[in-house]
Amino acid sequence: MQQELIIAIFAGLGGMLGWGFADFFAKKTVDTVGSIVSLVWAHVFGTLALSLVLFYKVFVLEETTNIPSDLNTWGLLSLFGGLQAIIYLLLYQAFSKGKLAVINPIFASYSGIAAFLSIAVLGEIVNPYLLLALGVIFSGILLINLDISALRSKSIKLASTPGLKEVLLALILAAVWTVSWDKFVSGKDWLSYALLMYSFMTIVALAISKLQKVSLSITQIGLWKFLILIGLCEAIAYLAISLGFSATSFTSVVALLSGAFSLPTIILARVFLKEKVTSIQTVGSIVIIVGIIILSLR
Repeated sequence: MQQELIIAIFAGLGGMLGWGFADFFAKKTVDTVGSIVSLVWAHVFGTLALSLVLFYKVFVLEETTNIPSDLNTWGLLSLFGGLQAIIYLLLYQAFSKGKLAVINPIFASYSGIAAFLSIAVLGEIVNPYLLLALGVIFSGILLINLDISALRSKSIKLASTPGLKEVLLALILAAVWTVSWDKFVSGKDWLSYALLMYSFMTIVALAISKLQKVSLSITQIGLWKFLILIGLCEAIAYLAISLGFSATSFTSVVALLSGAFSLPTIILARVFLKEKVTSIQTVGSIVIIVGIIILSLR
């Protein structure tokens, strides 16, 4: 169990850093070419990165890999990929309609809901010490995504805020996706499953761009490096959580740690983009780090 917990912690941190860095690099592309274009190209490069990892495993390390042979598994992999693409689209729609101060903390709660489902509904066994660490991390996740000054604005009414329906649906789907992917990939070939799921997500993203008649052309050469980096970081995140879900029973640890992806994004933005960090975000960052320390001491 101790070894499993260590794997779960590193898998969760891999998800956190992967998605955190991806969001940071996305700041360089979304405002210029739009969310759909960034989503499509980042996922194309992410698919290529995952394919190279699988190629290295099979042809360099000469290790076997398990490619599903039954239609049921292929159907579920396509469902997981499509669902994840829909989650991205819903979240982007919520961001475009509503206020970030409201949307961010709402969606950030998906990891806590996933952890709750795993513990309360699916019967994941956690002791009080581990539960304390998870509670601290979740509190930090909510704090780091809060903008108190904006939330105090009289112009914001939660019940009627634009984008609320989209983000609520996105967080529910994200929580369900997380615990379902854990059960689906558990004990399986996590690398090939992650690649196939991610490939289907890329196909759906491409289909969405075609349906919306969005041009995928990139005129600024300098943006390509950021799109490649987004794809690489996303690939790392999905590999990490898939490994954690496949090799361990600590769904809640992987879900909550990976859900703290705002922490590296905020730190990177502060260091490289000179963006201001609010007091509440600083407190949230410290709380998350304390929670990780408590978890590691376990």
